[in-house]
Amino acid sequence: MVGILMKGNDMQRRLRTGLAAGALGVALVLAGCASGADDNQQTDPSATEEHQGHGGNNAESGDEEMEHPMDGGPAPEGIAEASEPTYPVGTEVQLTADHMEGMEGATATISGAFDTYTYSVNYTPAGGGDPVTDHKWVVQEEIEDAGDARLADGTEVTLLTEHMEGMEGVKATIASSTDETVYMVDYETDGMKMTNHKWVVESEIQPAP
Repeated sequence: MVGILMKGNDMQRRLRTGLAAGALGVALVLAGCASGADDNQQTDPSATEEHQGHGGNNAESGDEEMEHPMDGGPAPEGIAEASEPTYPVGTEVQLTADHMEGMEGATATISGAFDTYTYSVNYTPAGGGDPVTDHKWVVQEEIEDAGDARLADGTEVTLLTEHMEGMEGVKATIASSTDETVYMVDYETDGMKMTNHKWVVESEIQPAP
């Protein structure tokens, strides 16, 4: 009888020990889950901050794109297509102009060729900003009431185009002019594709190598 009681007490102690160990294990598992959740919560804000930082960089890039659109759009109304251009539409050429970073030496495709007067102009952007000197180029059809005659250097004009942000509607002064064939071109630089870029005159183009 005593042996049976001792065995019963021993079984109870083992049961209590087992239950205590099980409870401790569950507590450890729950603590680990809570710690993992905390780790995840700590990781998310940093990822968000990185994304926001990237967004800020995009915003700066966006400003640059607004200053000079990647798609120049169609040619201005009334401009005459060149009848026998040196570089017909579709011709692959190499640019020698450096109007924009990455432009000089770039391979381009002619998307339009025109006979008109083409001007370099000085102006101050609408809304303020630094004056722009020797902006190349603006064609006759992008100048208000320009008529058909070639405008003299020093003539004050009003621009009707938005090649750059703040350009349309402002007063400008003719710095120089040319009657060379003027072209629109498509080209790629630094991973960005420029379509119908305005303008490049014939002396700023050479045959593709």
